[in-house]
Amino acid sequence: MKVIKAANYVDLSKKAAALIAAQIIRDPSSVLGLATGSTPVGVYSELAELCGQGVIDFACVTTVNLDEYCGLPAEHPQSYAQFMRQKLFDHVNIAKSNTHLPDGMAKDAEVECLRYERLIEGLGGIDLQLLGIGRNGHIGFNEPGESFAPGTHQTGLAKDTLDANSRFFGPGEKVPTQAFSMGIGTIMRARSILLIASGSDKTWALDKTINGPVTPQVPASVLQFHRDVTVIYCD
Repeated sequence: MKVIKAANYVDLSKKAAALIAAQIIRDPSSVLGLATGSTPVGVYSELAELCGQGVIDFACVTTVNLDEYCGLPAEHPQSYAQFMRQKLFDHVNIAKSNTHLPDGMAKDAEVECLRYERLIEGLGGIDLQLLGIGRNGHIGFNEPGESFAPGTHQTGLAKDTLDANSRFFGPGEKVPTQAFSMGIGTIMRARSILLIASGSDKTWALDKTINGPVTPQVPASVLQFHRDVTVIYCD
């Protein structure tokens, strides 16, 4: 595990974007695993700028997102599909058909989870997976628990996660309590992983992730077992 301390959030965003850009330059048809939340926003802004400058080209890139809220259509302002369009997809030359998220409106959760796993397998797996980290150590929506979820699954969200995500919803809007998420096994099959963390509220989770022990009570700690992980963080 390679750990890099950035000077600040802007520096973190630039460093992370540079690693993703290098992946795209090495392999223009890369499969990127993408994350949502506040931390990746700066990374996506940097990638859009690099694309606009002609440094990178998304024409042949395929993306698969970590997760999506259950019960929100892709057009909902707070869906992760909408987030990705606003923060990245609408600002780079990526084909809409090459962008993939779980279907939050799927009626059969088991069928949807299997579909998403087969989609990722059919793409040949994920070349680089971008991750944020929750204050409780979750990655994707893999919350602390008794075991590591092997594949894409439907999961309930922990109170800490609901509290953190509530800031994205307006007064009176109900924060979804269920989501589809790639499993730990799915994430760990990515050929390389980039974890980004910003802010003092992530210090505990980041310390447990890097220094162990490996436990499903801190889901991100499993990354210690991956052969190619880069962590970039700032206070």
